[in-house]
Amino acid sequence: MNGLLVLDKPTGITSHDVVAIVRRATGEKSIGHLGTLDPMATGVLPLLLGKYTRLAQFFGQADKHYTGHIRFGFATDSFDADGTPVAEPLPLRQTLEELQALSQKFRGELDQVPPIFSAKKINGVAAHKLARAGAEVAVKPARITIHNFELTSLEGDTASFVMSVSAGGYVRSVAHELGQLANCGAHLSSLRRTRAGAFSLKHSITIDQLKTASVAELEGMLPHPRTLLPEMPSVTVDDQLAGRLRNGMQVNLPDFSQAPLVKVFTTPTDLLAITRRIAGTLMQPIVVLG
Repeated sequence: MNGLLVLDKPTGITSHDVVAIVRRATGEKSIGHLGTLDPMATGVLPLLLGKYTRLAQFFGQADKHYTGHIRFGFATDSFDADGTPVAEPLPLRQTLEELQALSQKFRGELDQVPPIFSAKKINGVAAHKLARAGAEVAVKPARITIHNFELTSLEGDTASFVMSVSAGGYVRSVAHELGQLANCGAHLSSLRRTRAGAFSLKHSITIDQLKTASVAELEGMLPHPRTLLPEMPSVTVDDQLAGRLRNGMQVNLPDFSQAPLVKVFTTPTDLLAITRRIAGTLMQPIVVLG
């Protein structure tokens, strides 16, 4: 099965677990997810299937959108509710308005330190594996952009929020650092990804739907190939040009845009290649799907 499947991940399982479930349901061995979701988190998890896994490089910088809750009063070692408290609880003394003023710090470009319990690689090893092994974990700050972060309500010690952030941003780190500013500690108590790039919850299916659908039904649930990577225009080629592209040769394509990358199809739904514009309508294939 070739395509992109958008799942609404339930809480309590890892993104790796989701990949295993999809393998069993589809019979497709080659599967890769676009952006890990922590076990506690739910929501949009896009997965590339089959030959489409070769397209992962073009999805890497997609912004993510979230809703969730931050609980004030104590921090945890993982920065979320799955972690262990690192200090005795302290009362939250700020009002919603005061917390909203503190949250202004977390907007725009900033350097963010990822949690040590994360998938961030250190010398090729995931940070969470080193942390659980008791090794000292030195994670480096990463430059990210938080497009929007709003605390929308406060009930007791728990604030609701919405956030949109660039690829590589950790919502858990924002919750942790906001707790430090509030002088009482905080951690992420729930998280739901509502959008990843062009894909939102309305495009997603549940694990139960995945398990009960036939392969034909699942194929019907995949987004249309021409809707993927919408920033790239699409062109359709004949057999002669398709043959040249399969052999890695440059071709002139009937494309009138100035986009640097173009999707090439052989039929309305069969994606053949991603090409890079060399000059004018001259294109060089950079990924060929077959």
